[in-house]
Amino acid sequence: MQFLKSFYIHNTFFRYIALLAACFVLSYWFGFIYPIAWFLTLLLLGLFLFDIYLLYSTEGLEASRKLPKKLSNSDFNPIGFTFRSRYPFKTHISLIDELPVQFQKRDFEYTTSLLKNQEHDFEYTVRPVDRGEYHFGHLNMYASSPLKIVKRRYVFQKNQMVPVYPSIIQMQQYDFLAISNKLTQFGLKKIRRIGHTQEFEQIKEYVAGDDFRTINWKATAKNDHLMVNQYQDEKSQAIYSIIDTGRVMKMPFNGLKLLDYAINSTLAFSNVTLKRNDKTGMLAFSKDIAAFAPAIQKTTQLNTILEKLYNITTEFTDSDFGTLYSHIKRKINQRSLLLLYTNFEHISAMRRQLPFLLAIAKKHVLVVIFFENTELEALISTDAEDLQAIYHKTIAEKFALEKRLMQKELQQYGIQTILTKPEQLTINTINTYLEIKARGLL
Repeated sequence: MQFLKSFYIHNTFFRYIALLAACFVLSYWFGFIYPIAWFLTLLLLGLFLFDIYLLYSTEGLEASRKLPKKLSNSDFNPIGFTFRSRYPFKTHISLIDELPVQFQKRDFEYTTSLLKNQEHDFEYTVRPVDRGEYHFGHLNMYASSPLKIVKRRYVFQKNQMVPVYPSIIQMQQYDFLAISNKLTQFGLKKIRRIGHTQEFEQIKEYVAGDDFRTINWKATAKNDHLMVNQYQDEKSQAIYSIIDTGRVMKMPFNGLKLLDYAINSTLAFSNVTLKRNDKTGMLAFSKDIAAFAPAIQKTTQLNTILEKLYNITTEFTDSDFGTLYSHIKRKINQRSLLLLYTNFEHISAMRRQLPFLLAIAKKHVLVVIFFENTELEALISTDAEDLQAIYHKTIAEKFALEKRLMQKELQQYGIQTILTKPEQLTINTINTYLEIKARGLL
């Protein structure tokens, strides 16, 4: 039974059969071909049996799939293979990996040839767009000899599961850039500081470019050269990322829901705040509070936030901002920076929630983050060629205008806003955080 499950006929064998059939047909008119056709038939039968012996006389292939412990959502993740041939001849190999059902890909195949005892590494990438468990099926390898008459199937590493977490790659990317001091390459702005924050760091010697207003005259008199006070951003301030998980966050862009853009941004942003010695926390809500992590400054906090973000899903109901306000009032007592990831498509929807936003903004620094509809932007930028296209373009411009009006109205009430394209969410969020810290608004 095991033999039958692993035994396959090579495509080349059917070409041999077609050639034999042609010989027998031609022998009807050319009699001398008939005995040649029978000789070729017996030869093919002998080679058929010999090929089976070559492939099944030894366990000729070894292979392993290299999966990371976690896959990063919305990023290209490498999947590696290592395989070795122990056959004493050049082996033709076809590799078919059974990818998780979420990828909807059923035509994955990789072919190569290996010499005796040759080892080969191969890598491809996958881009998940949903969090959760991804189950890889069988790693199938089909070996054939130079005769290419039959194939032997090998199966390795059945049913491996790997979880897909929020974008760990994106988080590490910004972490690396922060360390290398190259944040401007990715669009992070240099923020001009206004005044001083309240935390004094040290007295140091004056160097060209230092602010004359920071000169410490007492220290200067004592040391006979200019000395200046050096200040630093206030530390241990509470920063919260608040994620709306209602139906407005189900809208997809480039295969990724707005919720997942917000989750990826929250993870990268939380890492940045912890690196800057602030306390960070998160909150997710819809009709009820789905997840809550109080803001603390510990190295384990990032992993706590990661685990909570992993299980967040969108709902089909409208979010209750009243519940959000009540929870913030009870649980967040310290004045904090609150980054609210949500989306408003109509100005009336924003105005319904405005009383709750104003109530939250009285005690905290509230930043409302919502999204540009990039599909509408593409429609607006195209030329209208008929009446229907003009109608569609006009409606698209109306929706785009409403987004800007919502942003302006919130700002008039003293609520900071970020209106951003989904793919620029993380950059714009970090920029706003750095600006608020630099201006001492928290």
